[in-house]
Amino acid sequence: MAIYANLQSQSTIGNLNLHDYFGSSWGVLCSHPADFTPVCTTELAALAKLLPEFTKRNVKVIGLSCNDVSSHHEWVKDISSHGGIDGEFPYPILADPTRTLAVQLGMLDPAEKDAAGLPLTARAVYVVGTDKKLKLSILYPATTGRNFAELLRVIDSLQLTAYKKVATPVNWQQGGDCMVIPSVKPEEVAALFPKGVTIQAVPSGKGYLRFTPQPDL
Repeated sequence: MAIYANLQSQSTIGNLNLHDYFGSSWGVLCSHPADFTPVCTTELAALAKLLPEFTKRNVKVIGLSCNDVSSHHEWVKDISSHGGIDGEFPYPILADPTRTLAVQLGMLDPAEKDAAGLPLTARAVYVVGTDKKLKLSILYPATTGRNFAELLRVIDSLQLTAYKKVATPVNWQQGGDCMVIPSVKPEEVAALFPKGVTIQAVPSGKGYLRFTPQPDL
């Protein structure tokens, strides 16, 4: 899925176009069921405090909730108070009271409705590459908060594997061993992986478990 070039809305920093906002950066878009809800408040506060980690990875962050801008501005005061955040809130929150963006992005939760019976946005997170295409989507239930440390780990993997012919194994962390992807031919290994490759023997005799130290970007 590509993020549409014409996706724009009012936000806490004014009228905002998603393509223009992400620019040449990676992007993280987090949608929230509603303003002034408990789990969302903890999430947005944690995300604000972790923003330097996203910036270090060339990632821009934005939130989205089916409330208007004035509601968002009031909610931000609670978020900042909860998280001990001083000064200007560090990333924008999109207003989507008509659900236009949520529908276009597939972020509506049919099981969660507001007092008027309208569907709320799901607790979703999208990671968008520099090509404006969706690289990862995770949907959480309304009662479960996101794990942003895991999101940073996944972004590290996405950015590494976008440029190097490797995959990251289970529980991989930045700096850990990677795996050579199956499309790399044996005769290509030495040139592509100067740090060396270790092939783990398995009963099948197939040499597909090829481990290599994390390549440098």
